[in-house]
Amino acid sequence: MLKRSLSLLFMMVVISLLVACGSDSESSNDAADENASNEETDNNSESTGSGEGGTLEIFSWWTGAGEEDGLLALIDLFESKYPDVAVENAAVAGGAGTNAKAVLAARMQGNDPPSTFQVHGGAELNESWVAADMMEPLNDFYEEYELMDKFPEELIDLVSKDGNIYSVPVNIHRGNVIFYNKAVFEDNGISEPTTLDEFMDVLQQLQDAGVTPLAMGDKEAWTATQIFENLLLATLGPDDYRNLWTGDVAFDDDRIVEAAEYFKTILGYVNEDHASRNWQDAAQLVGEGEAGMTNMGDWAKGYFSNDLELETNVDFGYFAFPGTTEDFMVITDTFGLPKGVEDPELVKEFLNVLASAEGQDAFNPLKGSIPARVDADPSKYDEYGTDTMEDFQNSNLTPSLAHGSAASEGFLTKVNQEVNIFVTQQNVEQFIEKLVQAAGDL
Repeated sequence: MLKRSLSLLFMMVVISLLVACGSDSESSNDAADENASNEETDNNSESTGSGEGGTLEIFSWWTGAGEEDGLLALIDLFESKYPDVAVENAAVAGGAGTNAKAVLAARMQGNDPPSTFQVHGGAELNESWVAADMMEPLNDFYEEYELMDKFPEELIDLVSKDGNIYSVPVNIHRGNVIFYNKAVFEDNGISEPTTLDEFMDVLQQLQDAGVTPLAMGDKEAWTATQIFENLLLATLGPDDYRNLWTGDVAFDDDRIVEAAEYFKTILGYVNEDHASRNWQDAAQLVGEGEAGMTNMGDWAKGYFSNDLELETNVDFGYFAFPGTTEDFMVITDTFGLPKGVEDPELVKEFLNVLASAEGQDAFNPLKGSIPARVDADPSKYDEYGTDTMEDFQNSNLTPSLAHGSAASEGFLTKVNQEVNIFVTQQNVEQFIEKLVQAAGDL
């Protein structure tokens, strides 16, 4: 018990420092051409409801436009199947998810878990809640509803620990995307780069044209960490990128030094006011043509479409981060079954709706993400969505460091701090030394 309490106390302190994924709390997401409806229900999600009532509390940080719409569509779908169940939307706003995570940690420590809660697949799930023995395994649930072949094996691995599965992915975001202003590229005769060297050339071309080459908003440190993680993927490749988190590749590897050198070069091409901007502010520079590109997860696509009212592949385009064209940096929101909830079977009914193709197609077009299932209906998604769905099924899947999937929150907190320092000082040798020291928390 002492070990568990100390683990939770440490986790709460870390969460209070961590600036979490901006994709899920502050983003505006894709507007759907059609809202969620009771269209084709797959065999696994058909139900007339238990008729026994009960209360289901769904805890998340989805309070912004688009993401809240997606959550409400999912709740509406569940309520249509279980009209006797009272659903409580317990979303907590603010802090890019940090506020919600702090509230969740306090509740879990106080033995007051919500029925189910949003958590990123990977280390955020496994090294926090699973390691603290606070989640029920869902192996039987996956077997009962025949889900093992509905999600990519690599994705199931991301929500598993020691042979057990602990959560259900509802969506997929991609972190290794460059969005760019189509007119700026066309006016200057610039083609989409596919390699890091080509990317460096494009940065210089844009600067020569009097345009800020790369918009960055690192008011919250994770945005710069996201650029660095994509450079790690580009220089290491997917296998050794994953090997970083198991200790099989050291952080003073020459290729990591190379990634840091590229990072330093890139920082010479970003907007001078980057430290006072968030990711939306940076994306706005691209939308308005003041900057050529920005590296952001695909929640930025929703911001371009909804908030800035820009047209996909007309006003803005997109390509995989150079050097990672065959890779997919995965950020996935998942929900599981906490230990100690009053009605585990009711929670499983919600997880079943969330896992179904119908549920994922109700949620994701509004959220701006793509479904985690491989058999979702592409006709419900726009051109960006269908392109991303194809890439998801045909690329090497790698877990995002910046968004809590690749490594522990303690390690991520230290990396964010060191990236912040590096952005200012740009001392490669010192940066590598600090990463090696931080790796002790892996």
